[in-house]
Amino acid sequence: MSGIVEWYKDIVYNTTDPRTQDWFLVTGPGPLLMIIVTYIYFSVSAGPRYMRDKKPYQLRNVMIAYNFIQVLLSIYLVREGLLGGWGGQYSFRCQPVDYSNSPQALRMARAVHSYYLCKLVELLDTVFFVLRKKQRQISFLHVYHHALMPFCSWVGIRYVPGGHSTLLGVINSFIHIIMYSYYMLTSIGPHMYKYVWWKKYLTTLQLIQFSIILVHNLQLFFIDCNYPKIIAFLLSLNSIIFIYMFGKFYITNYTKNRSINEKSCTNGAIKNKNE
Repeated sequence: MSGIVEWYKDIVYNTTDPRTQDWFLVTGPGPLLMIIVTYIYFSVSAGPRYMRDKKPYQLRNVMIAYNFIQVLLSIYLVREGLLGGWGGQYSFRCQPVDYSNSPQALRMARAVHSYYLCKLVELLDTVFFVLRKKQRQISFLHVYHHALMPFCSWVGIRYVPGGHSTLLGVINSFIHIIMYSYYMLTSIGPHMYKYVWWKKYLTTLQLIQFSIILVHNLQLFFIDCNYPKIIAFLLSLNSIIFIYMFGKFYITNYTKNRSINEKSCTNGAIKNKNE
């Protein structure tokens, strides 16, 4: 048992990046784990029970403001990710972490920290679903994705705040510009629905994102690159899980449902013709 404790202390406290280990909500896993556990408990238990006998909250203006802010934050993260390295200085084949105090290295580290904090803010997505009694939207995929991303981002800012894995943050933030723009438009009112015909393509973009990240990290196992392979392995595994889950969501919602609707329309047409 003492060996396990020492191993834990060594991993959590002795192998961190000294530049970022004392930053806000980075000092240890305790505060983050409390936030994630509270989030899951509220999302699947406490929140629905609280709202059981209440009318849905009308959060139209709050949702518009929240989604607009998320769009701005995502634009900022893409900008910082590009200026911090992915705008031309980083290599897509192999990019070690720069642990120096150079302006560019610190800029990327700050971008990773901002990305981590944004993943925590995004937990409000589910809180708003609960308060609006949109429980159908709170699937296992939704909760899993929102709970896992802050932890992955914490690992990034605490151990590897730069380098190869940060491409994920840039791509993800770019997709979030589109995604939160969609949410913002739908929050304005039903009259905006005709402008958001591209909803299903958001899932397609997510699948493309995880496929790129999978290939981007798998290549590190076939070349000599001074980047932690355990991080590349975990990101690859996570990408495979998300490809499966988002792919299943896409098939269920956009392929099977379309087939059912087309079959219903065909049967209805045949029935009317016979009548």
